[in-house]
Amino acid sequence: MYPSTLEKLMEYLRVLPSVGQKTAERYAMRLLELPKEEIEAFANQLLLVKERIHKCAICGNLTESEKCKICEDPSRDKEVICVVQQTKDLIAIEKMGSYNGVYHVLHGAISPIKGILPEDLDFQNLFDRINENTKEIIIATNSTMEGDTTALYICKILKPNTHLTVTRLASGLPTGSNLDYADELTLMHAFKGRIKQ
Repeated sequence: MYPSTLEKLMEYLRVLPSVGQKTAERYAMRLLELPKEEIEAFANQLLLVKERIHKCAICGNLTESEKCKICEDPSRDKEVICVVQQTKDLIAIEKMGSYNGVYHVLHGAISPIKGILPEDLDFQNLFDRINENTKEIIIATNSTMEGDTTALYICKILKPNTHLTVTRLASGLPTGSNLDYADELTLMHAFKGRIKQ
């Protein structure tokens, strides 16, 4: 129905989360209305992001430098590590403004159904970061089957570390919810109500 180049654009837009056929069609038609300069600036920004953004060498957060701003910040408590599934979860926690530790971003969760196994995620860097000075690991994975499986895996691996307190976010986060959808107050209560694993 549409010209093939427009159909192809719609196909690419549908790879974005929550973008179905109708939304892709609306986006494509809107992009078609924009001046050529704006389209070029948009395309250049996409390429620039892909070229410059990579994972922090320490925690896996997204950054343009070797280390992210959180890992470089000397005022952060390096003895407390909060483990999250995605960078957007880290951002949600940072927005609440009351956590001063550091993070570890796994970039996913264990899901055998989807073919995601522990070796597919960044667990080794997390375990390598833990030493005798590490006081607490806060597991802030989503309250879903995959998030719970990931939390159990981390607890099992860390159990021999008797000096270490391992906690999991508790009250305030309903089962099946994602951290990036939670408001700051809900996250704050979840942090305060975390339980030892």
